[in-house]
Amino acid sequence: MRNHILCFGDSNTHGYCAETGGRFDESHRWTQLLQKKLGADYLILEEGLSGRTTCFSDPIHEGLSGLDYIYPCLMSHEPVDLLIIMLGTNDTKERFGSSAACIGLGLKRLILKAKATLDAWKDGVPNILVVVPQNIAPEYIQTEVGDTMGVGCDEKSRRLAAEYKEIAELTDCHYLDANCVLTAAPNQIDFMHLTGEGHAQLAEALSEKVREIL
Repeated sequence: MRNHILCFGDSNTHGYCAETGGRFDESHRWTQLLQKKLGADYLILEEGLSGRTTCFSDPIHEGLSGLDYIYPCLMSHEPVDLLIIMLGTNDTKERFGSSAACIGLGLKRLILKAKATLDAWKDGVPNILVVVPQNIAPEYIQTEVGDTMGVGCDEKSRRLAAEYKEIAELTDCHYLDANCVLTAAPNQIDFMHLTGEGHAQLAEALSEKVREIL
């Protein structure tokens, strides 16, 4: 059986393309590029959902709390060799009223629930890589999504790296800050979603990280 790598994230894992308002195809999404780079011994499982949070229930859209879905998600794909979590961008929305520190605590809750789902893990051993999403650029507030995202999202996103690193160390998870491996800026439309170049760069960095872990 191949190594099962579960990619649990939001629209940047789903592959939202701001230029078209649709989804990047299989030749551009970082998940599919990661599959190509790792090869036949690995199976990349895409679990990206636009709007997903670590643990917050959205009052406008249903089913977006990662905490509520992580158990069935893991069990659906067992045995899981590695879980990659890249969440936090949506948690910065003003309507959640959450600081970067509280978003970190949301990630902690999600990690602990994932680790407790022992039947899903290969040999019963949890193995999680926390990825800090690319920071939201300040210009987002001037775009169409500015009003629904609310104020302060860019500042909170910049503070996630330090919070996530601390949580990753506390919960014995692997850690990667996408901002340290991406040179491509977010798109120039909503200033928060990856460009095609960003997807390619993230896939390259993750392929190296995954090989270190597995």
